[in-house]
Amino acid sequence: MADISSLKQALSVSPDNLPLILMLGQAYLEEFQFEEARETFENALRIEPGNPVARTQIAQLLEVEGHSSEAILRLEQVNSEHPDFAPAWLLRAKFALLENDGQSARKFYDRAIEIDTSLVSEELLKRIRQAGGNQAAGKARSPKPQQTSESQASAFFDSEFEEDLDEDPFEDSDIEIEFEQNPDVDFKRVGGMEVVKEDIRMKILYPMENKELFEAYGKKAGGGVLLYGPPGCGKTLISRATAGEINAKFFNIGLHQILDMWIGKSEEKLHEIFEVARRHAPSVLFFDEVDALAADRKDMRSSAGRTLINQFLSELDSESAENDGVLVLGATNAPWHLDSAFLRPGRFDRLIFVPPPDAPAREEIIRIMAEGKPVAGLDPGALAKRAKDFSGADIKALFDQAVEASLGEAMKSGKIVPISQKQLIKSAKGVKPSTKKWFESARNYALYANQSGFYDEILEYLGINK
Repeated sequence: MADISSLKQALSVSPDNLPLILMLGQAYLEEFQFEEARETFENALRIEPGNPVARTQIAQLLEVEGHSSEAILRLEQVNSEHPDFAPAWLLRAKFALLENDGQSARKFYDRAIEIDTSLVSEELLKRIRQAGGNQAAGKARSPKPQQTSESQASAFFDSEFEEDLDEDPFEDSDIEIEFEQNPDVDFKRVGGMEVVKEDIRMKILYPMENKELFEAYGKKAGGGVLLYGPPGCGKTLISRATAGEINAKFFNIGLHQILDMWIGKSEEKLHEIFEVARRHAPSVLFFDEVDALAADRKDMRSSAGRTLINQFLSELDSESAENDGVLVLGATNAPWHLDSAFLRPGRFDRLIFVPPPDAPAREEIIRIMAEGKPVAGLDPGALAKRAKDFSGADIKALFDQAVEASLGEAMKSGKIVPISQKQLIKSAKGVKPSTKKWFESARNYALYANQSGFYDEILEYLGINK
């Protein structure tokens, strides 16, 4: 696909070139520039009013904007006027799936594949079957297609052999996920956070070490743990350390790696991620800023957003998902923005407050930060007192400032200048604790929106008796 600037330049020479206009609209879609994409496809319809490509793409954009009824109506018109245009049937199948109408989704999907077998999606078909879209009696199976990226991903999950865990589990997928096999950090490399560590041990480490004992009590390894607290206090670090503690594969999942502009594709990606984690158990799935992915559905204007949340809930649900050996860790700075359904038992059933490090933890973090650096006369206890209310990220910032100051002197003298305790204390004065602003906001939620008692730990930390 040519870039947007090149396409616009070509169109300035040939403004009524319909293929170029459609390519430009597609390029805008891929860059999530929805308004520009809509305007471009409307322009295509001014040149060719019945163009099925432009009309189908506009229906796609309408669904993204939350205008589901209009989107379906437009697709029905495309299907009626262009019955052999397969992409419209496939999109209509995805729309039906959003409404949990598996039978209609299967009918539209089969029609699309009958026209164009290159559109086969094994993952989409699996989701249609899960929604009740079984193949109609007497209907011939569509021919086996060539392997597409999606069918390759399905073959990856269905294969009988075990993969080499050193290989990229997403090699045949378009998902770009950071993963680590046996991270080089464990709980010993995490200062403090003993309560958090023990909760995580109870979730996955102890059940793995004492499988028969835990099974006698009906407990399995895995589950969901939601870590919340001020930014920079080690939620990501403790998640990586958890995987290192149990020699598990660590999957670091970001929102941008799941969201997709195509209807139903985000749900497919999320399901694929969970399937890979289950296949490689024991594993740790870490969702950073999970509140963006698990926001309250009452605040969602788009049905696509609500469907993605429903998919996430389904993957987490211990009653329906085989998540034995998969620990799902979510990290958020704003747990009050999560949909309450995520906090139901069997999903994120452990809500763990990750506070700023206390004095002993700050000392340990300072020692870890000083490793490998030319530090002279370090007094971790004295520096920890100066770093009251500092997060782990704040402590790193003060070290970065001290390193830069010593590097400046070293550049002038041409030799290594040690980082002194005096320089570290001076740097500490220049760093403002980032946790205070968070507690200003969290305090209000803990006082006035805490009927369930989820945020009692915040009040306890602040010394407030409600």
